Amino acid sequence: MKTLSLVLPCYNEAPNIPLILERFAQVMNRDDVEVILVDNGSTDDTQVVLADLLPSYPFARAVIVEVNQGYGYGILAGLKAANSRFLGWTHADMQTDPKDVLDGLRLLEKSADPEQTYVKGSRKGRPLSDVFFTIGMAIFETIVLRVPLWEINAQPNLFSASFFNRWQDPPYDFSLDLYCYYLALKSKFKIIRFEVRFGERAHGISRWNINWKAKLKFIKRTIDFTWELRRRLQLIESR
Repeated sequence: MKTLSLVLPCYNEAPNIPLILERFAQVMNRDDVEVILVDNGSTDDTQVVLADLLPSYPFARAVIVEVNQGYGYGILAGLKAANSRFLGWTHADMQTDPKDVLDGLRLLEKSADPEQTYVKGSRKGRPLSDVFFTIGMAIFETIVLRVPLWEINAQPNLFSASFFNRWQDPPYDFSLDLYCYYLALKSKFKIIRFEVRFGERAHGISRWNINWKAKLKFIKRTIDFTWELRRRLQLIESR
């Protein structure tokens, strides 16, 4: 059994895949970590690129999702295919350094109780407009869900497989980051945040951070799921 399975959801990330595999090869200093690249229903050459490159990177393998059903769905497909003590995910767009994952894993392993620990990045170097957006969403979600939430969509996310096995009806979209973080807080996990540098995408464009119309759509989905989490909590507390 591996120590960590890291999932990278890839939707039309064909130009970035060679870069991220090569960067992982440069920083990978242990053989008990695997990288699972999920072709999340891509319409570009992602599947072809994976087939061509993966034989040269023994630490990596692919999971294929034929039809895109959302960011979270692709991550969940990768997590379900894993068989490691710890699990996690980060993005495949090269906005954060793959080395961050190994730094986060060391923090997780050093924790007094790794099975009850959740490690998450904290982004630095973001545009001021994105920082204001993050602050607004964090305030709203903290008030509604009654737990202190901050930098909800920061990467990477690392946690135990036993924690993942307790998830029930996780969302298939970008709300998966909120779901996982919230559940760790409600489970009284030790939360470890560590600084990661956040840069520009190497290739391609974000699916949600394109313009204000896309951001508003993302905000609506997140708000809807925040209220759904609140409703679930109220049902549990009323039993």
